[in-house]
Amino acid sequence: MKSRRFIQCDVFSPFPLQGNGLAVVVDADGLSDEQMQRFAAWTNLAETTFLLPPTDPCADYKVRIFTPAREMLFAGHPTLGSCVSWLHTGGIPKTSGIVRQECGVGIVEIDITQDPIIYFAAPQTTIKEMDPSHRLEMINALGISKDAIVNTAELCNGPTWQFFELKSVTDVFAADASKVKWPTFKAIGLFAAHEPNSPCDYEVRMLAPSSGMSEDPITGSLNAAIAKWLLANDRLRDPYVAAQGTSIGRIGRVSVKRGKGDVAWIGGQVHIIIEGKMSNF
Repeated sequence: MKSRRFIQCDVFSPFPLQGNGLAVVVDADGLSDEQMQRFAAWTNLAETTFLLPPTDPCADYKVRIFTPAREMLFAGHPTLGSCVSWLHTGGIPKTSGIVRQECGVGIVEIDITQDPIIYFAAPQTTIKEMDPSHRLEMINALGISKDAIVNTAELCNGPTWQFFELKSVTDVFAADASKVKWPTFKAIGLFAAHEPNSPCDYEVRMLAPSSGMSEDPITGSLNAAIAKWLLANDRLRDPYVAAQGTSIGRIGRVSVKRGKGDVAWIGGQVHIIIEGKMSNF
């Protein structure tokens, strides 16, 4: 059987083992869909990625992203972790300073010039009104006071997010993640501003992920959707840092900044934790 290079890395934290773990199969060509899904279930991480030769001539590599239960079109921490793993194992981008990743939503550009933080360009995001009946169902399940809700929206950038902006970080922390489970509830994002002069500007939580966890440690794609929502509402004017994972003991940090036009860049650090080879697969 073919020997395949394998990496486990930690994404979106300045501190190793305090972000979101990712498994990366660097040499994934020849694996079937069923083998990829089975291996992702075996790693039991939020996501596992498989790197392949690109089919788009503009791309540097192609990535496929799997949770333990299903394939995803796009995800944030797998984008940064896959990019750093590809570079770590000898990948050389066609354009200096920019890696172009092919995935289920097309080509995603990754800026690697701002070490130790790398940034991906947030994919296009559709924004629409949240279904009122589903909104009420989530509010009741989580015990969120209607007075605590500032804005809601359904955001889609590959994954679909049920997004709640709340009045305070206290309101974000008060939500009980055990009350909402996938697939009855799907991908609930909570967001609120910290007090001025706090170490971070915003607090984010993502509940009911398809990974089967009660809460995702750090979610790049949710943060990307929020950034595009802020941009669409003329609220993404200055760079900011969002904290995530606080309620489950992680130190997630997501850096967000506006680019030219309608571009939002989503950044974080990546740490290579385990490196080796796979066999018998």
